[in-house]
Amino acid sequence: MAIPNPEPGLVISFAYLWHDEYQAGQEEGRKDRPAVIVLAVEQGTGAPPLITVLPVTHTPPNKSGIAIEIPQAVKQHLGLDHERSWVIVSEGNEFQWPGYDLRKIPRTDRYDYGFLPPRFFNQIREAFGAWYKAGRYAATPRD
Repeated sequence: MAIPNPEPGLVISFAYLWHDEYQAGQEEGRKDRPAVIVLAVEQGTGAPPLITVLPVTHTPPNKSGIAIEIPQAVKQHLGLDHERSWVIVSEGNEFQWPGYDLRKIPRTDRYDYGFLPPRFFNQIREAFGAWYKAGRYAATPRD
């Protein structure tokens, strides 16, 4: 399957690098995981868009407000496992699309799981925006 168009709300398979790992000098993500495209910014004629993705994790957040739990119905819609999962909104990876960390989903020919329902994506976007506006969002460059 072809690489999808990078649109906000699309959940992709991505080798996510956590911000604390980046600060410690690590250059590669330790595992591929679902990640939500929260921003896709056009950079001009012929230039690839700049993408911001937020990671999905099974680890419960250790601080209030840094993550939004994914409802089981949404996980089922995307074909994700049945364990509880959260979208972390306090940090993200930024890269030019498609970047070298985009991965195929195991045992498929796809790079994406599909789109989040609009109402749920709006919750994520608003929470991310609050962290960004407060200057507390941690961006990790991936190019």
